[in-house]
Amino acid sequence: MATSIYPPVAIEIESLSKVYYQRNKTAIHAVENLNLTVPAGQVFGFLGANGAGKTTTIKMICGVIIPNSGRVCVNGYDVTRNRGIAMRQVGAVLEGTRNVYWRLTAWENLIYFGQLKGCWGKPLKARAEQLLRELDLWDRRNDTVRTFSRGMQQKVAIASALIADPPIILLDEPTLGLDFHASHTVKEWIVRLAHERGKTVVLTTHQLDMAQELCDRVAIIRKGRLLANQPLSELLDLFCHEHYQIRIKGGIESYHASRFAGLTMDTENGDTILSGAIADQATLHQHLAKVYDLQLPLLSVTRIEPNLEEVFMQLLNEGEKGEQHENRIVSYVQ
Repeated sequence: MATSIYPPVAIEIESLSKVYYQRNKTAIHAVENLNLTVPAGQVFGFLGANGAGKTTTIKMICGVIIPNSGRVCVNGYDVTRNRGIAMRQVGAVLEGTRNVYWRLTAWENLIYFGQLKGCWGKPLKARAEQLLRELDLWDRRNDTVRTFSRGMQQKVAIASALIADPPIILLDEPTLGLDFHASHTVKEWIVRLAHERGKTVVLTTHQLDMAQELCDRVAIIRKGRLLANQPLSELLDLFCHEHYQIRIKGGIESYHASRFAGLTMDTENGDTILSGAIADQATLHQHLAKVYDLQLPLLSVTRIEPNLEEVFMQLLNEGEKGEQHENRIVSYVQ
């Protein structure tokens, strides 16, 4: 991993809250008393369902939205008190917004945003060329962005966010609208930015398989509240159950299926697949003994590793149950 010259903590969020009010003055707590630390030099996954408060938090980190309370520091600079220097620490691509000017060319966008960040002359032009070449946009550099596909526009937005070489990069759904090749390019780039160049990349996405592939650490929020904030490997280990897949050649007669209670039975290409949670090795051996007793040809036994999607759904379900429990307590007290 590249050695970073920046503080070990890239982003510090303390007691951050944002409340919106509807016309009937009903309060909507988009973010509620959020405390979060993002280590430097990592790919940090910031995950949650729609409406969880992810984008609101990202916009408060960028200084686009002013919080009702709490503070945000990037590389030690308070976003409210030291806005100018704090914003020079960050490059951002916000999902669902126009991050670039469509009437300008790709080249003009990079030069414009570079100058806004205080970059000039030959170094700026060299940096712009490097980014456009890495994203396969060099041949289209003089075309206006409005003539580009959605995926190409997204790549220009990413390049514009990186033009000043900021130490912290915020990417809100960065692969949205990209084809497989472009998405692969962006994912490779994200890993290289963090692990080779020492950047901090905060990634929000609904693609949990991509988050599991790229992230070193993951935070999950629900309705503006933090549910988890741990290294990805530790988070997966917490929810690690012994799941196995037993593949058998041929089928199992229906009257024998009850012998494998607790396991799901599926068929694939003429084979039978038994899968599910198996508490320990002794129980696994018992199931294998049943296969042997039935004289069924055993093809394979595979341990299924936990994935981020399962962890994500379990945390959300537990968060919802906890909220229902709190609501019942409040209702009882009242």
